Amino acid sequence: MKNILVICTGNSCRSQIAHGYLKYFAFKKANIYSAGIEKHGVNPRAIATMQEDGINIKEHTSNLIEEYKNVDFDFIISVCDHAKEHCPYFSTSKAVMIHQHFKDPAAVKGNNRQIHDAFENIRIEIKDFCRTFVKQYL
Repeated sequence: MKNILVICTGNSCRSQIAHGYLKYFAFKKANIYSAGIEKHGVNPRAIATMQEDGINIKEHTSNLIEEYKNVDFDFIISVCDHAKEHCPYFSTSKAVMIHQHFKDPAAVKGNNRQIHDAFENIRIEIKDFCRTFVKQYL
């Protein structure tokens, strides 16, 4: 069984969405973890947008990368540039490093519809990425 870590800055949106989709698409082929270089808590809008696609991440927790320092990862996926640049694992791990930057939907300002659309658009992008990753690597 492969071990996969998904990282972003605060482990609140993008990495949580990727965690949910990787777990869904990899079904019993991998252990999925997500973490941040900071811990911001799981964003309620990330939970809601995943629920709209039938994926439940309500029980996910926001974790720091250091919590998984003893896990031997096969893949580390960064989903934002900031995490890639500041993640200590990228220089020390023997894991395959994959980087795919996604815009932060939590940074979008506007009315509820605009914010919802931002989360939905990023969710779709991350879903496509995760589906492709699983097909290619698992």
